[in-house]
Amino acid sequence: MQFQWYPGHMTKAKRQMQEDIKLIDLIIELIDARIPYSSRNPDIDELGKNKARLILMNKADLADEKTTKEWSAFFKEKGYYTASIDARNRGGMKAIQNVVLEACKEKTERDRKRGIKNRPVRAMVVGIPNVGKSTFINSFSGKACTKTGNKPGVTKGKQWIRLNKNVELLDTPGILWPKFEDQKVGLYLALIGSIKDEILNIDELATELIKFLLENYPGCIKERYHILEGENAVGVLTEIADKRNCRIRGNELDYTKAANLVIDEFRGGKLGRITLESPAAGQ
Repeated sequence: MQFQWYPGHMTKAKRQMQEDIKLIDLIIELIDARIPYSSRNPDIDELGKNKARLILMNKADLADEKTTKEWSAFFKEKGYYTASIDARNRGGMKAIQNVVLEACKEKTERDRKRGIKNRPVRAMVVGIPNVGKSTFINSFSGKACTKTGNKPGVTKGKQWIRLNKNVELLDTPGILWPKFEDQKVGLYLALIGSIKDEILNIDELATELIKFLLENYPGCIKERYHILEGENAVGVLTEIADKRNCRIRGNELDYTKAANLVIDEFRGGKLGRITLESPAAGQ
């Protein structure tokens, strides 16, 4: 199963980002806490050289808590500021502002020495499609500034948002990169919804997810669907289709309906807190 999705507007968005990066002090990169390595666009590191960096692991409420802590330590060791968030929850946003100001402390100090006071930190919010950038900005600002959606590609153009006298944010469209060298990266991006479902084979996608869960999170399928966990992923999908009464005319099992169910429940956290890759993937 091959994974690739790079619409034309992403090329334009990348060029625009190259221009806008000159205007900002800090890059806030949102990644998905369930796939912290695969949800990082490698182009961002190249674009963001010599800029302060903050990585926000979003959807941490859906990810394995122990592995998220390991990832946090991994990124800090690489020199990034980092925090774990649930962008839908506004309660933790004040702490994020403190991290933003801490990340730009050197820049603020340089400004002060030059006699420049009270200039707000200008931060660019970047990330791949469907990682929660717009939801984060709306929560961070306390008001609906940007369109949000659970499909990739909702944010099309750039916009500045003044949060307060200390911080201004530049929202950018989500961009992927032209070629996935490792198809496992494509698989993980497809599983979290960063590649449009319409171009995917959902049955194969669900089978790959079930294989991973059987090996790494034994018991979670049994607990959710009240079935025995066999070793064969197709057999497990068959059992789920039967148990959840996924059928088409003639009383035949509807595998695609069952596959969509499994993927939706994974994305919604109903299968438990699951992380698909460990820090070893980021070495």
